[in-house]
Amino acid sequence: MPPHRLSGNYSLQRNMLKRNVEIKRAIILTGRTDLRRGIDGLVSLVRLNYNLDPLDKGTLFLFCGIKKDRIKGILYEGDGWVMVYKRLTLGRYMWPKKPEEAKSLTWEEYDRLMDGFTIKSSIKENRIPVQK
Repeated sequence: MPPHRLSGNYSLQRNMLKRNVEIKRAIILTGRTDLRRGIDGLVSLVRLNYNLDPLDKGTLFLFCGIKKDRIKGILYEGDGWVMVYKRLTLGRYMWPKKPEEAKSLTWEEYDRLMDGFTIKSSIKENRIPVQK
């Protein structure tokens, strides 16, 4: 039996992902996560381990695998969940390890993480002592 095909201009993405869902913030959940977990398992991690509300519409929760070359994210859209998965072809994510490092990311920190850099800039400012 041949697979079912959709005819016309119908797009599966149009029904799966809402176009008007805004990602208000991204929260990085530190340490290693077993990425074999599905949405329900990751939601329970957010609730039990971090005491956060996974039903916060527009919050992207990010998890990193053991090899640090792949991440998963979950996002609640208000009427259902979206799970995203990214695996790097080269390199590893610089993922924080300590639970106290779980935090909301600024968009600059998010971009830096997705580009393979550490969340905090490694460039130190040269401070000139103020003379009194």
